[in-house]
Amino acid sequence: MQLFQSPASPFVRKVVVTLHETSQTGDVELVMVTTTPVDSASEILPHNPTGKIPTLSRPDGPALYDSRVICRYLDARAGGKLYRDARIWDTLTLEATGDAIMDAAVSMTYERRVRPEEKQFDGWIEAQWGKIARSLDTLNSRWMSHLNGPLDMGQISVGCALGYLDLRHDARGWRNGHDALTRWYETFAQRPSMQATRPA
Repeated sequence: MQLFQSPASPFVRKVVVTLHETSQTGDVELVMVTTTPVDSASEILPHNPTGKIPTLSRPDGPALYDSRVICRYLDARAGGKLYRDARIWDTLTLEATGDAIMDAAVSMTYERRVRPEEKQFDGWIEAQWGKIARSLDTLNSRWMSHLNGPLDMGQISVGCALGYLDLRHDARGWRNGHDALTRWYETFAQRPSMQATRPA
């Protein structure tokens, strides 16, 4: 299998962390590509019409895309430990929250890096940060017992989302007012899977 990826993408990191946590890193070749919303990498398009990363090509079926689809597939392939039936709806909701933080944060990054300066919209950027800030508040007040429980995909998604905030939006100070979430992340970020996937 091949994973079309860029290591700075939090969605890619989520998949690669999953590979580490399920002991499947040796089964997947990481293929580096450069792609943006306005210039899709030609290597991806035969596998994924949206041109987005991550995309996982398989020898025995069509390529998979969207990190949630890929992670669910990889977990099932390894025996299904990251989406436990006993708390599946909580896990999926927490994963969606982490993914929403990633989506908003990546959108902020692209607004500055891809859109011409005269067309950049500060109101759009602040609206995206508002989504992130509300999500952080909810994680800190509602989800700490789940985050501190057995490892699942919700935790991986949130961990990768917070790592991306450190990478691209550190000046926003996401830790302010989120002491419990900060303490959790300091521990979670030390997992070997997170250390091995830290973007340069």
